[in-house]
Amino acid sequence: VSALHSQIIRDDVFHPFYLVTPEKFKNVTNGIASRRWLMPSNPRLNQMICELIGDGFLRDFSQLTRLREFGRDEKILRRMAEIKKANKEDFARFLQEERGITVDPNTLFDVQVKRLHEYKRQHLNALHILHQYLWIKENPQAPFQPKTYIFGAKAAPGYYLAKQILKFICDLAVMIDNDPQVKGKLKVVFLEEYNVTLSEQLMPAAEISEQISLAGTEASGTGNMKLMINGAVTLGTLDGANVEIHEQVGDDNIVLFGLKTEEVNDLWRSGYRPLDYVHGDPELKAVMDLLMGGIGGMHFDDIVRSLTTNHKGPADPYMCLADFHDYVRAQRDVSAIYGDKARFNKMSLVNIAKAGFFSADRAVEEYAQNIWNMK
Repeated sequence: VSALHSQIIRDDVFHPFYLVTPEKFKNVTNGIASRRWLMPSNPRLNQMICELIGDGFLRDFSQLTRLREFGRDEKILRRMAEIKKANKEDFARFLQEERGITVDPNTLFDVQVKRLHEYKRQHLNALHILHQYLWIKENPQAPFQPKTYIFGAKAAPGYYLAKQILKFICDLAVMIDNDPQVKGKLKVVFLEEYNVTLSEQLMPAAEISEQISLAGTEASGTGNMKLMINGAVTLGTLDGANVEIHEQVGDDNIVLFGLKTEEVNDLWRSGYRPLDYVHGDPELKAVMDLLMGGIGGMHFDDIVRSLTTNHKGPADPYMCLADFHDYVRAQRDVSAIYGDKARFNKMSLVNIAKAGFFSADRAVEEYAQNIWNMK
């Protein structure tokens, strides 16, 4: 379902079979129901696109690339920003009315929505939020891009550590809400009962799409595609379909960080020692010390052990601590980019324009032609 994992299957999982019958191994990067994630989910954006390039793209999403023609049109870029702001206000109103949660639509909406699992690394995101909390406490007068971090996820009933990570995020949110020194600068929201209906309201409001799984672990992902077609900019690793998103939008319209798949494999072979990263990075050590000391009276010893000294398997099996430093750098880059509204709006436009490749229409057509051999 993505080029990277098809290559892993060729190189590793079924390598002997690939050597015998290479012609049987083909990749079809999956896609999304693009009409659903644009027409009913984001009618303001859909109307603007129809006005600019006509409605032919709804039957041939490759036509979205024509939006690139408007990349220097300041009027169109401002209109896009106004649409995003209106969508954020709608979502903020929904959260207030339906969930009793107050968020500021003037802040940056940073979104990570996906199944809660260690390899998807929601805890890496939370560790960075904890780092930002400490930074604001130490630098209360310094400039800071206000951010709202939005999580949506469900954990398998028997997955103990996933539930600990969920608890970590929720307790982090309470601690931040109760600290007047960071109020207005940081906000964390965990969406209960996350489902497709809720997602259809969130995707049009999202500005940063967190796709931060360890390289080589995500088969594809489709949330990244739904967020992309709604104008969110990907912050991610070169994993799953992020690789194809990068190929589509180019270096200037995505924010990448972290180890690549071959680097992950090399690090395992040479011997990964996560505590070396803690001792070598004062920012990371401060975060781990706070986590070990407890948040809001709750202790997260199991998360700490899983990252540092896990006796049931390798410590930090998804290399959060190895990628932490570069993730902090990438988040700083995001803040700087977002501060340049013209640049961010252009990146958003490019992502929408290049999202046509990730339509299920294209994926099914590739199946029909290359696998089912339909005439």
